[in-house]
Amino acid sequence: MNAPEVKGISKTYPGVRALHRVEFSCSKGSVHALVGENGAGKSTLIKVLNGATAPDGGELVLDGAAYAPASPSEAVAAGVSTIYQEFNLIPALSVAENIFLGRERITRGFLDGASMRSETKALLARIGAPTDVRRGVSTLSVAEQQLVGIARALAVSARVLIMDEPSATLSDHEMTLLYNVVRTLSRNGVTILYVSHRMDEIFDLCDTCTILKDGRSVCTRKVADLDRASLIRLMVGREVDTRFPDRRNSDDAASTDIVLDVKALPCKRNSVALHHSAFS
Repeated sequence: MNAPEVKGISKTYPGVRALHRVEFSCSKGSVHALVGENGAGKSTLIKVLNGATAPDGGELVLDGAAYAPASPSEAVAAGVSTIYQEFNLIPALSVAENIFLGRERITRGFLDGASMRSETKALLARIGAPTDVRRGVSTLSVAEQQLVGIARALAVSARVLIMDEPSATLSDHEMTLLYNVVRTLSRNGVTILYVSHRMDEIFDLCDTCTILKDGRSVCTRKVADLDRASLIRLMVGREVDTRFPDRRNSDDAASTDIVLDVKALPCKRNSVALHHSAFS
């Protein structure tokens, strides 16, 4: 059974045709990549799939039944959750409180914190994430926050998980953890729609791949049937060597002019700080 199927989906904004008759399907429990250059239509397609925007035409099918979410909450109720680059978590709340935000467990008229913490531990154990459920989200690393987002999706019985550039800010170690989580979810029957610009991730992690270009679906292929050159050619519509010309053969000599000079730059965000950074 396919989950989901996208049939002829189109979406036009004033002056912009974002999607034009996009079609693809993916198998239950597969890791399916959505790839394309910036502006190819990936973000709009995600919004259609998760109910953030309505298509102008076409049809969505989920597990053999019509699927037309009018809002993200309807998509979640149908089993489709999205993990964005910016996690929708409340920093001041704990891990357990974030996972059950809006769905708090109430026993005899009182908030049942013990029940929520117990369920959160079980959810995190499913994906191999031994995070302390009492910790405040503000103290977590980016990778740990991502795991909380995934656990929250599992808490509402997600059957399809859309991951939008999930590795954008992860270290190599955190990437390994993400890979393990995605593979675990796939083995458990969760379908992953994986949006990424990184070739290594597509070839290491994904089973199938849909290429978007200028709002259209170019094709859907098994990743095993592609190589890097053919994938890039399908994405950009030309050979790889025209996309990445050898600058050493350029007629333009390298300039020694300084175009940016940074001196003693301070910066602090959450627990990460830079002191007196300098480069040119």
